[in-house]
Amino acid sequence: MRKRLIHKNNYKIYHRPYSELNVLEKKRVAEACFRKITVCALFLVIGICFLALYRILFLPRIFLEGSRVMKIEYQGQYIEPGFLSSYQGMDLSSKVKVSGEVDTSEVGSYPITYEVSYQGHFVSKTRIVKVVDSKKPKIKFLSNPDTLYICPNTKYLFDDYVAVDDYDGDITKEVKVKQSGDIVKYVVSDSSGNKVVKERKIYYKDIEKPTLELDSANVISLTVGDDFTDSMYQVSDNCDDNIKVKVSGEVDTSKVGSYVRNYVATDSSGNKTKIVQKVMVFEPTKKGVIYLTFDDGPRSGTTDIILNILKEKGIKATFFVTSGGPDDLIRRAYDEGHAIGLHTASHDYSVVYSSSDSYFNDLKIVSDRVEKVTGKKSMLIRFPGGSSNTISRKYSPNIMSYLTEEVLRRGYHYYDWNIDSRDAEGGRFTADEIANFVISNLSHDKVNMVLMHDTKVVTKDALAKIIDYGKNNGYEFDKIHLFTDMVVQHVNN
Repeated sequence: MRKRLIHKNNYKIYHRPYSELNVLEKKRVAEACFRKITVCALFLVIGICFLALYRILFLPRIFLEGSRVMKIEYQGQYIEPGFLSSYQGMDLSSKVKVSGEVDTSEVGSYPITYEVSYQGHFVSKTRIVKVVDSKKPKIKFLSNPDTLYICPNTKYLFDDYVAVDDYDGDITKEVKVKQSGDIVKYVVSDSSGNKVVKERKIYYKDIEKPTLELDSANVISLTVGDDFTDSMYQVSDNCDDNIKVKVSGEVDTSKVGSYVRNYVATDSSGNKTKIVQKVMVFEPTKKGVIYLTFDDGPRSGTTDIILNILKEKGIKATFFVTSGGPDDLIRRAYDEGHAIGLHTASHDYSVVYSSSDSYFNDLKIVSDRVEKVTGKKSMLIRFPGGSSNTISRKYSPNIMSYLTEEVLRRGYHYYDWNIDSRDAEGGRFTADEIANFVISNLSHDKVNMVLMHDTKVVTKDALAKIIDYGKNNGYEFDKIHLFTDMVVQHVNN
């Protein structure tokens, strides 16, 4: 009777709303639910353990090295971390098939699947490789990155910046610009949420120089008696429409010399641009004059004999020297009234023409030597290989186009030749043949600039014959002076 009553009471408890139960009844319900939950949990744990034991005992296993979820930077390189596979102590790593590709050029998630099958059992694992863009974009300014200068009485146009992202490319249009007082803030975010903020301070001040251009070269060569006309110019300024240009310096084309013309443009804020134009007035062309020039010396045993012949014949010549040979031969040539020019210190084309700086470093060495020996700085130049040489192209393209203008700007005058004695061609010709090469190319209708080398034995043997022919046929001999009309060749580099 008691058991039936309890059963009946339990039945009533379970079939009445929970809100109508008293405290004791609610406690009984909770205890009953807890027992059921405990039993379910126990069965779940047993099931999981059984499943795990089953997998260990009866299924292959795959172990991934490294993280199951990896992050790779955009345009980085994905390197497989590796994996292992086994079954009851047996290594199955070689049987694992890996599938899936990672494209690091595109942001996203890429699954890499590892699969192995053995004795009818199949298992797989997946690694997720996330290609991410975590680099911030860059804001670049076309003017000062920290301070912004704006023309007085104008407004900032917000147009002097670009924004670039490694992944999104040009995102300039995404830049948000806000001006607060004299501070301008630039904010931009890329598609991955990477954000960059830059600030600049504004100054209403014109700091840019005017732009000034001449319609002629910065170095002008004229001959005595030529007309000189001022160069035309164009001038502009970022803030000012009324730019003043002052021109100064006199040019007298009746006298040889080097003259300077200064063009100075000044805007209303005092910013100045100056162009210095050099005008060189050379001697009139001396047709029928023979200029004997000697390269590569001095050299004992040849230069001294050439000086003896020149002294005996009463002829002045020009020596373009190097850093080789004895100083006393340079001093003797200078003391006997010959012109001393600068050829090269090393005569190594790979050094001389490797850059403009290398050329002028080489020139300075030989220039310092001549000044030390003679007490006078020489401004006469002969380029190794001449201004028309093409070997310089191998070491520095267009260097001769630059050097032929730059040496003039620095006050040097360079001289090529229009008659080649061919005495430097490896002993191919006799002294008589060399003399005939020169004689056959002489003319009373031109300047005769003769290339010879005082380091060659055949040259000294041919020299007397050339001089005698010139004297007997009405030619005049002279040395090169600073304003001797330049004989130059066509520049090919």
